[in-house]
Amino acid sequence: MLSQERQKRIYEVIKQYKSASVTDLSAQFGISFSTVRRDLLEMEERGLVQRVHGGAILVDDNREPPRLQRRNQNVEAKERIGAAAARLVENGDIVILGASTTVEAMIPHLAEKHNLTIITNMVNIAYKLALYPHIMVIVLGGWLRHSEFSLQGHLTQESLKDLHANKVFHGTYGLDPDYGLTSILLQEVETDRSLIDAAEQLIVVADSSKFSQVGPIRLVPMARIHTLITDSGAPRNYLAKMERQGVQVIVV
Repeated sequence: MLSQERQKRIYEVIKQYKSASVTDLSAQFGISFSTVRRDLLEMEERGLVQRVHGGAILVDDNREPPRLQRRNQNVEAKERIGAAAARLVENGDIVILGASTTVEAMIPHLAEKHNLTIITNMVNIAYKLALYPHIMVIVLGGWLRHSEFSLQGHLTQESLKDLHANKVFHGTYGLDPDYGLTSILLQEVETDRSLIDAAEQLIVVADSSKFSQVGPIRLVPMARIHTLITDSGAPRNYLAKMERQGVQVIVV
């Protein structure tokens, strides 16, 4: 059986039962433990499953609405936040633009910047930046998470080892003043941490809805955030607590 067909059948088992062990998959398909582990690793890199001790679980990609749906949520707040974020970009900067519909809103406001270099793992952002030939764009490689237009995985992370930026602009699934930035997918977290680690300053762009949810995985602690840009609907007590921890808070 070809690996592609075998992985398809393995995925069908995991999809049906929400999880599967290496032992059960080995017995069911008559393959070695090492072959099962290799298949699960490749499936994880494609965003289909998440490996756990002894097997794998199904990635629930519906927990967060796809990008095209989120683009129409809180549009006015995202536009204001995107414009404010762009004002923090200086001529000559090297910046990383991460996964976020709010980060995407920055792009029209970067058109007048000079000698700007942008690094991104977002194919939709790279496409939009093609309209501005005076902006140097570095697109990172990796496997494509179709619903998010993002490039993920070890290829992305390896590329970042040779790059350094002044600022990284990043969104978040959830934001908590005690816990920090949170996410919901392990395979995205590793790539996002690499993006953040490649820059001197982390600037978080998050509308007020992000304060009402906390993902199961911490992306970075609050101490790593240099600046937060949000809208006036954000809880004032949360913002005050973040400022006491040294975060520069900008409300638009």
